This record gives sequence, structure tokens and C-alpha cells, in this order.
Amino acid sequence: MSKYLTTLLFLSLMLVPATGLGIEVYDFETAEQEALYQDLAKELRCLVCQNQNLADSDAGLAKDLKDQVAAFVIAGQDGETIKQYMVDRYGDFVTYDPPMNASTIFLWFSPLVVLLIGAAILITHIRKNNHE
Repeated sequence: MSKYLTTLLFLSLMLVPATGLGIEVYDFETAEQEALYQDLAKELRCLVCQNQNLADSDAGLAKDLKDQVAAFVIAGQDGETIKQYMVDRYGDFVTYDPPMNASTIFLWFSPLVVLLIGAAILITHIRKNNHE
């Protein structure tokens, strides 16, 4: 009886559509447009996942952004214009290389601050252990 149930379960799972396995297909006119799209999809950050680029993300917003980037590329816009549009619309966080300005100064200098705090704690700890 369990063999029958296993077979039935397997066949029923085969009938379930694989909705998460979709691949985006865009009709680019040239290989350069396709290369530009691929580069932008790798350079722009998924706003939902935050640690993935658009190319690697399966989030719904990432799909929308990929569609929008593809439409801009097909319309003939250059990469800088597309990136600037995304930054204007979603902020500097959408890029992996945000510019240094007042709103991103924390992003640029926080690793140095953490390193200095860690070094200060380490030096204090070493000095304390040497005096004991």
C-alpha cells in the first residue's frame, strides 16, 4: 500500500507547476544590449534581499527591476543613465559602490571605526593582562 501512495504522491508532484523556476527572456536587438543588461543586473542590488544582486535574486521586486532595466536597455539608454535612474528612485543603496556623500559617510567609515574600537579593546585587554 505504501508503494502505491509513494507513486501517487510522486505523480501528483509532477503535475504541480514549477512557478519558481522561471527564467527571464528578453528580446535584445544586439549582443551589446544583452551584455549591458547582464552587467547592470550584477551591479544593482536587490532591495528585498539586500545581499544579492538583481541577477541572483528571485524576489518579486527584483523581477520587476530586471524587467525595468531590460526595457531601458531595449529602449537604447546607456548604463550610466539607467543606474542614475535607479539611484534617483531607490537611493544609493541600490548600488554596491555608493558615492561618498553626507548620506553615505557612515557606510564608508564604519569599517574603520569598528577596526579602531576593536584595536582599542585588544590593546586595553593586553595591557590589563600584562599588569596582573
